[in-house]
Amino acid sequence: MKNQADHTARASRTSITRRKLLKASAAGAALAAFPAPLIAQTKPFAGVTLHGASFQHRFFTLLQKYIPEFEEQTGIKVDLQLSAFPVYNQQANLELSSGGSAYDFVNVTFILAARWVAAGLLANLDEYTGDANLTPAEWNPKDFVEGAQVPYRDAKGATYGYSWEGGAMLMGLSRMDLMEKKGLKIPRTFAELQQVCAEINGTDGVSGITSFQLHHWNLPPYIQGFGGNIFRKPPGDIMPALNTPETIQGIEFYAKLLKSAPKGVLTYTEDQARQSLLTGRSNIFIHSSSWVTPILLSDESKVKETSRVVRSPAGPVHDYPASNSQGLGIPKNAKNKKAAWEFIKWALSPDISMRLVKEHGHSSICRRSIITSEAYRKLNTVNGQDLGALYLEVLELPAKGENYMAYRTVKEFPIVGDVLNKAFEQVATGQLPAKDAMNAAQDQAIAALRRSGTQL
Repeated sequence: MKNQADHTARASRTSITRRKLLKASAAGAALAAFPAPLIAQTKPFAGVTLHGASFQHRFFTLLQKYIPEFEEQTGIKVDLQLSAFPVYNQQANLELSSGGSAYDFVNVTFILAARWVAAGLLANLDEYTGDANLTPAEWNPKDFVEGAQVPYRDAKGATYGYSWEGGAMLMGLSRMDLMEKKGLKIPRTFAELQQVCAEINGTDGVSGITSFQLHHWNLPPYIQGFGGNIFRKPPGDIMPALNTPETIQGIEFYAKLLKSAPKGVLTYTEDQARQSLLTGRSNIFIHSSSWVTPILLSDESKVKETSRVVRSPAGPVHDYPASNSQGLGIPKNAKNKKAAWEFIKWALSPDISMRLVKEHGHSSICRRSIITSEAYRKLNTVNGQDLGALYLEVLELPAKGENYMAYRTVKEFPIVGDVLNKAFEQVATGQLPAKDAMNAAQDQAIAALRRSGTQL
């Protein structure tokens, strides 16, 4: 009986042990099945390397300081290639138009945005913002300033980029002390601008105005101010309008204005113009806010006490200060689209945007909630001047009423812009009268567009 009892006990223990092993085995199988997805939910893109590209800009220089945090949070490695503006545009345009897949995210350059969108070279980002599993509600795509988003939408309103940089044309004046001595007030019209520049020019070795070689950015506000445009009625009618009386008037005005600029201004880079203003060697610089506001915000500025930043002067017909933006997008043929969206979502998040403002004083943010925040206003209000309010006002204008910046967002602009640059230089250097130069430019622009396959 004892042997039988021992046998029964051993059998029972074996059965229990076997059950435990089966349970343990099942538990182990469950653990083997579930932890990977659980981990994947935390870092679903672990091991992915994103390849992105843009032109060199302070935004990306600052962002690179934070990228290790993104890599740690997501497991994604980021290979961000930065190059000079023209080099990047050429390389990216070739890569996208040839159907390449080398880039997972790219800068959607303002002057190329319409071309890339129309050609179907970019991914529709509404697919990501419209999915609650991919984009939380607090990311809020509607928080981006409407005027800055216009270039990245197709005719149906679909979104192909989100703006990281806003350019709002403002006027910086570095030598209000000289103006006050001469009894001159801040110019509010084209006529007053011409007068102030001429009267200050040469005073204490100071030039009346400075500018730089990107004429197809500087010129159009004057052309439009007199009632002209670069195209007849963009984006629908893209027949060039370079030789209308209004356009010629704008060309002549700007050429005369630059007679009060430093010698060699036609070949100035943006940096040279900026330094001319920061050091007080030139009194006026009209350009994007990020290039003008350093007279009040930068440690390099030698004219903080005598500077003002205000709205650009208005023309006799229109008050159309230029504005633009740069966006981040995903190429249609990118290999890692969802991972790329994770990066864009992070880089343009309210959190990173605010950190760039608070920790680095970066002001050209395109989120309305940041621009109107107390922290932003505190950092960007100098000598009673609310620079943020000025910036937002101009950035919003193209989305209100007529989109007067449409000329710059049509895919034909780069071709016509090059022709405009060369024609203006002929006028400014006295090689040709404005009427002759612009008649020739009109013919050249039409011929160049037709060679490119554009139907006029």
